Amino acid sequence: METFEQPKITGYRQLTEDDATLINEIKSMASKVGDLCAKLQNDRGPNQIDQRWVAIGTTHLQQGFMALVRSVAKPTTF
Repeated sequence: METFEQPKITGYRQLTEDDATLINEIKSMASKVGDLCAKLQNDRGPNQIDQRWVAIGTTHLQQGFMALVRSVAKPTTF
């Protein structure tokens, strides 16, 4: 893979290839989980899925995946 020098972004360090691979793996899993959340949001069948809990779960999962990305990227700012 060709070396890529990312532009300087305040509060972020230069990511390594391993960092980028990990972040891409996290993003891939997040996309799969997002598909499941969308499926639950669109399910209006006899199961009577509680959409309030689907919304809460979706938000918490998004926060979790963002936290995982930050754990790899290690930004230095708020």
